[in-house]
Amino acid sequence: MVLSHPEQLDRLRAACPEAVPTAALAGDPCFDRMLAERPYRERFRKAFGVRRGQRLVLLNSTWNPESLFGDGGGDDVLPSLLPRLTAELPADEYRVAAVLHPNIWYGHGPGQVRAWLDRARRGGLVLVDPLHDWRQALLAADAVIGDQGSVSYYAAALGTPVLLGAAPSEGLDPHSPVAEFVRQAPQLDPHLPLATQLNDLMAKHHPLPGPATLTTSSPGKSAALLRTLFYRLINIPEPPRPALLERLRMPPLQLPFATVPLRILTRVTADPPEIHISRYADSWYEPDGEGHAHLAVHEDTRDPDQLALADVVFRHGAPDDLRFGSPEQWTAEVLARHPHSALAAYITAPGACTVRTRSGPPVRLAGTPTGLDPAAAASALHAWLTAGGALEQAIEEGLTVRTGHTEHRVAVTK
Repeated sequence: MVLSHPEQLDRLRAACPEAVPTAALAGDPCFDRMLAERPYRERFRKAFGVRRGQRLVLLNSTWNPESLFGDGGGDDVLPSLLPRLTAELPADEYRVAAVLHPNIWYGHGPGQVRAWLDRARRGGLVLVDPLHDWRQALLAADAVIGDQGSVSYYAAALGTPVLLGAAPSEGLDPHSPVAEFVRQAPQLDPHLPLATQLNDLMAKHHPLPGPATLTTSSPGKSAALLRTLFYRLINIPEPPRPALLERLRMPPLQLPFATVPLRILTRVTADPPEIHISRYADSWYEPDGEGHAHLAVHEDTRDPDQLALADVVFRHGAPDDLRFGSPEQWTAEVLARHPHSALAAYITAPGACTVRTRSGPPVRLAGTPTGLDPAAAASALHAWLTAGGALEQAIEEGLTVRTGHTEHRVAVTK
């Protein structure tokens, strides 16, 4: 029995002294792999599509009737929480991802799980590979919403703020570090605004000492300890070369791709000349706050009737995709097809798009690849023009766009 900390040996001795001779202290290889990859956190964040100024919120659920994704019917938190996160949190300030225990996928079937989470996925949710990429997602996360499972405990051990959406005490050894963590960690209130709770969680966060010290007593040494144990058991000499763990892979690139209608609140200021923008995916109500609201809809939306109501229509594609023609052709075609739309945007790269308005030539908007979402830049230009700003001034001076506390510069060229 491989244990990661003497605390576990003490509990084993109290619960089943006959098993103590089978126990070996050998650290935690899973945690060691995460510790080794900490210098590459920013790469993982980019892989999950986290842009500058965004915070990654990671939800996770273990396999248990009382977990965040349990079988409690209407009492389950996660199915109702996911669409709320994508609807209530400003899309340019938060990125939302979810890690579900492998048994959830295999117990219900991938098709059923994806059907349950379809609305949230169309709102921009990233479903993280539960076997290969969950550790990378933990390293990339700014906050975790979870339950009593090991992923939440690992997050706390890494020093990441954790909000418990489900925290059953039954089934846990009351003297275990996990049970102590469940008693101490802040609890999610599903009836209160989510953004307020997440902001408070991160602003007031103080890492709990237990998870960081009790996850392993031998950080970074599990490979050597385990190999020594294995070679002793098979009674042959240990190789002279160092014992090494497999590195965590770089996750596949998963850029935001929301096809639900986006409700957008904008406010244009003159001194300094800035465009403040907040976008909400699949929001059930108009955004609250000062400014003007408009609707931006992806051309691939599941509800085509929304396109007739859209102020901004956009899509993603290669600039030489023969199906859509050139960006200039596509934007002209879209405005002709949707006479009530004011602007069309064809997104050709992570930081660039071509837009066309009802008056004037098509222009190109460009920012940094990991900065402002080009769809947000298109809505910012729409807000600028609607507020009386001149396109020529935007071309000459560019646009300054604010999402939350982050400033973005967008170049406008003919």
